[in-house]
Amino acid sequence: MTAPTATGVRAYGWPVWAWGLWDWAGAAFNAVITTFVFSVYLTSDAFGPQADSRLGWTLAAAGVVVALTAPVSGQRSDGRGHRTRWLGIHTGLVVICSAALFWVRPDESYLWFGLLALAAGNVFFELAQVNYNAMLPRVSTPATIGRISGLGWGLGYLGGIVLLLAVYLGLISPEVGWFGVTDADGLDVRVTMLVCAAWTLVFAVPVLLTLRDEKVPATRGGPEAGARAGVVESYRRLLRSVADLWRTDRNLVFFLGASAVFRDGLAGVFAFAGVLAAGSFGFSPGDVILLGIAANVVAGIATIGFGFLDDRLGPKRVIVLALVAMVLAGLGIFAFHDAGAAVFWTLGLTLSVFVGPAQSASRTFLARMVPPGREGQVFGLYATTGRAVSFLAPAAFATAITVGAAVTGEGQDAAQHWGVLGIVAVLAAGLALLSGVREVVRLDPPTDTPRPA
Repeated sequence: MTAPTATGVRAYGWPVWAWGLWDWAGAAFNAVITTFVFSVYLTSDAFGPQADSRLGWTLAAAGVVVALTAPVSGQRSDGRGHRTRWLGIHTGLVVICSAALFWVRPDESYLWFGLLALAAGNVFFELAQVNYNAMLPRVSTPATIGRISGLGWGLGYLGGIVLLLAVYLGLISPEVGWFGVTDADGLDVRVTMLVCAAWTLVFAVPVLLTLRDEKVPATRGGPEAGARAGVVESYRRLLRSVADLWRTDRNLVFFLGASAVFRDGLAGVFAFAGVLAAGSFGFSPGDVILLGIAANVVAGIATIGFGFLDDRLGPKRVIVLALVAMVLAGLGIFAFHDAGAAVFWTLGLTLSVFVGPAQSASRTFLARMVPPGREGQVFGLYATTGRAVSFLAPAAFATAITVGAAVTGEGQDAAQHWGVLGIVAVLAAGLALLSGVREVVRLDPPTDTPRPA
């Protein structure tokens, strides 16, 4: 199939669903591996002391790698019309990294292999998302972009629910699960990683077959888009693009900076939710998965619902509301952590309500204000600036734990709940930066059909 055309295509036709299914596929890595199953497994007692802070620093290092490679990856795929090709390559590498986690046994000697495989998966997942986000204008219009963006994020959360339920009921909860799997030698979690790899592979295929690469070099990234470039030249182009935008549209540059900060805070919420639940609030592995299921239910419903508010009220109001609510909920988790699991169930789910809407509205905020004809360039910068600071939340989480241990005189494990203050600080910084950004709505005529590819 080819990309949708501007006539005779429904707003929620197959290209939209095929695009959204990549978010459904990504639930395996986001919800199961990074948040609620493997990260919790990797920070358990079997992997030795300080595994949680090592996880934080490893993910921070992965963020630095993404920041260094995203300009090259984004400009080559976007500029030469190879988004689908690179989406497929990076998604395939995510599948390989997910399957590799099967060999991480519950022993301290396997910690660094697990950390490195997880970090590599994060790098490839983020690089895949560069191309995935850039496809949004191909399947939406200014009148529907909020709803379609929300649909994609919502499908990601709902996919997380389905997969978490499947692995919990089929592998982790029973004494003897599917295929005779038990928890001996961590086999239930390790087999879950193979299920995640298969899930990602199967549900990523539709978008790769539906939104084919463009036949000619794209021009949306500017006059140099079709030219080949090495590593050094890619960074030179990046700097020239930023300088050009600074001269012509500083408000857009301010949004790129603000969104980079608060988006990393949003990613940090889900990256460390399961770790906090298990380490600071006494959740068992099964309880963490149940929390993940509940979190994805409320996040999926809220994200799809807030997508309609995005189209009606504007994305900035949605983002501000979400960030304020999350800062307050995070402070509540820290202040009342001694009250036990009930606090994390209540305030953790409150955080979940607003993560997806903020992520989706951020994507549509940019799409609504991007200058016509420069979508590829600006979406590439959006991804690049986001990845450039993707070490903030993991580093803030790990630093806050270290500070907490020093202040209280306790060990880092006992001070783990201080990590939430690091995440709150990143969210608050992003909110402060966003306050100075004007919301600009591009005056394209409303329509209910996708734009031409």
